[in-house]
Order: sequence, then structure tokens, then C-alpha cells
Amino acid sequence: MGLKYKATGVLAALLLSAVPAASETLTDALVTAYKSSGLIAQNRAVLRAADEDVAQAVTALRPVLSYAAAANYTDPTVGDNVSLSLSLNASMLLYDFGRSQFGIDAAKEQVLATRAALVDVENTVLFNTVQSYFGVRRAESFVSLRQNNVRLLTEQLRATRDRFEVGEVTRTDVSLAEARLAAARSGLAAEQGGLERAKEQFKAVVGRYPGRLLAPSRLPTIPRTENDARAIARQQNPQVLQVQHQVKAAELFVVQAARANYPTLDATGRVSIDDDGDDSSSIGLQLSGPIYNGGSIASATRKAQAQRDQTRANLYSTGLLVDQQVGNAYANLAVAIASIDASDRQVRAAQLALAGVREELQLGARTTLEVLDQEQELLDAQTDRVSAEVDRVIAVYEVLDSMGYLTAERLGLNVPIYDPAAYYNAVKDAPGHLVSPQGKKLDRVLRAIGKE
Repeated sequence: MGLKYKATGVLAALLLSAVPAASETLTDALVTAYKSSGLIAQNRAVLRAADEDVAQAVTALRPVLSYAAAANYTDPTVGDNVSLSLSLNASMLLYDFGRSQFGIDAAKEQVLATRAALVDVENTVLFNTVQSYFGVRRAESFVSLRQNNVRLLTEQLRATRDRFEVGEVTRTDVSLAEARLAAARSGLAAEQGGLERAKEQFKAVVGRYPGRLLAPSRLPTIPRTENDARAIARQQNPQVLQVQHQVKAAELFVVQAARANYPTLDATGRVSIDDDGDDSSSIGLQLSGPIYNGGSIASATRKAQAQRDQTRANLYSTGLLVDQQVGNAYANLAVAIASIDASDRQVRAAQLALAGVREELQLGARTTLEVLDQEQELLDAQTDRVSAEVDRVIAVYEVLDSMGYLTAERLGLNVPIYDPAAYYNAVKDAPGHLVSPQGKKLDRVLRAIGKE
């Protein structure tokens, strides 16, 4: 989608004029924002922490080895007063009715939910970049319109004073022209302040101040109908995907909590030696389980069920929210397109009216105030035209954001695309410092993350 239009007159100069080679495009701003965003970096770290939850859950099914060394001092009147001992202990879970595996599966769902949250953050950062980029362009256009208005009113005031000197107009006409020029200068100062604020917003989002910003040569393609976009959003929007995985994790946590009443079977082993050279060893099985715990397991199960129900309700609410986001985006797009057409007509009519009023002023059929009013009407029409075009472009990207398609990969940005699975694959089997192959692989991943 993305209707094209042909700007004319002052608007063409403001919106589509050629700029020096030092100019930057929207793509340049998006690339910079993607690379430098602290919010994206923060959520990548959150994802790595979630990956470690899987690694920690996996350790429940691994053997546990520990050692203990002891030195004891006794009353010297009894005999040897110092004794030493060293022991090595081992244990391994054999069976717990799937409780640990449910924990691992739930942690994996949490990882997938966190990955979706990272995609949502990426969408947000890039959409904020689009808004700040065109916020600067809008403010620059407003400043240019105001500057042009000040120049016209300055000439108008000079002409009015000349006519006053020869007695063609009254002092009132001069005062009206002076008042309108003062108001125009005040408006210019306000728009210049707005431009500075827009630049600060750009810096906050992108990480640097803007250069000369180019108009986009083309807009990205979006679905032709709102219903098509809604269907995509329900399947692809990262907010929906995040909550879907959270629901699955919550359901697994419910099962895990309910099985806390079941027994656990462990294998155990122990080897020990003391300073007399005596050694002993043992190996065995241990079956353990709760008898009475004050109701904590039942309470934990009910809590898990309540959290599951909360997450399911959140999934329903998120679906409605995403539908609303798509609907709002298409509504904004429709309004912007209609406003562009209406503003084009208004600008052309205001230009013709202003030319006519000026001619009639020379013939004495119009007053200075009427000319000033018509100039203000033309300025308002031109301002509305600029805003409508900016709103149209933003609305197109808003549609992409509502679907979850506003990512570096889908936009084809020339940046290294972050692989959310790289760190996960390095830690999912819970490598330790002593496991050389896996440890080296993890070191490589960590070095790559540090170079981003």
C-alpha cells in the first residue's frame, strides 16, 4: 500500500527537495538506532538470563559431586587430640515423576516468551525511530513555512507603510500589518523551539543528533486490507506470542507444583578416609517424600493455578489490544490519505484566493486585514498538508509495528542480525567451567556479544 501524491509550490520545496550529499535517510537512522539502542541491549541481557534458567533447570537431572574435609580437636588427656578425614559424596536423581522435566520445559517456554518480548522491543525502538525521524522533518517544514510567512508579512508591512505615506491607507492598516508580523515572529520562535525538542527526541532514540533528513523514496508494503493485517497480527505479533508461551509455562508450573507431593528416588554414594588410613565406601538408593508440610504444597499448587488463570486472561486481553492497534493504524492511515487530498484542494484554493484578494486590494475593493487573513489561511492549509503527509508515512510503519513486522530483518537493514538462539545453544546443556568443548563454545559466544 502507500498512495503517492505530487506536491506543488512551497510544499514540494519543503518535503521533496534535493539536499546535499551529507544528508541521511530513514534507513540510516534505523540502522544507527538498532546498533546503539540501550533498550535492545538490555533486553538481550534479559534473554540471556532466561537462557540460564534452562541451564539451571537441567542440572536437577545431573549427578551432584561434593567433597568434605574435616579436622577435629579433642581433649588431649584422651589420646590423640587431632583427627583428619576426607570424604567424597555423590547423588543423582533417578525418578521424581517428571517434576524436574516439567521445570525444564517451563523454563524453555519462558525463553521463547522472552525472545518474543525482545522482538517487541525491537519493533518499539524502530517505530520510535520512525516517529522521531518524521517529527524532525515535520518541525523543519513548520519552521520553513513560518520563515516564509515572516518574509511575506515583512514585505506586506513595508508595502502598507509606503501606501500610508501617500495616503492610500490609514494608520490602522499599518498597525494591523505590524501586529500580524509580530504574531508571525512569535509563531516562528515557537516552531524553532519545537524543532529543537524534536532533535533532542531524535538523539534520545537514535543516539545522535539528526543531519539533513531525506524524504523516503518509497514506503514499505503493507496488507491491502485491515482484516489481512489483523490475521497476521494474531499469528505474528510478538506480544501475542509472548503471552502464548507464558500460558504454556504457567500450565507446566501447575503440573510441577501438584507433583511436589510425589516421592523422589535418588542414588547416593560416599567414599571417605581418615588420618589412620581407614577408609569406607557406600552406595545406595534413597526414597524420600513429604508426609506433612503444613499445607505449603497445596498452597503452592493453588497459587500456580491462579497465575495460570491470570496469564490466560492476559492472552485474551492482549489479543484485543493487538486488534485495536491494527485498527488504529489503518484508521490513522485512512485519515491521513483523506487529509492529504483535502489539504491539496485547500492549498490550491487558498493560493488562488490570496492572489485575488491582493489584486482587489490594489483596486480598493479589499482591506489590508482581509489580505492578512487570507495569508494566514494559506499558511494553515500548508501546515495541515505537511502534517497529513507525515501522518501518512508514520501510519504505514504503525501498521507494520502492529503486526510485529517492524524488525531489522524484515526491513532489510544492513546490520548483523542478532541470533537469540546462539547463547541458548551454548548454555542449554549447562556447561561447567571444567567442560572444555562446551566452555570454549560459550566463551566464543560471549566474546561475540561483547563486540556488538
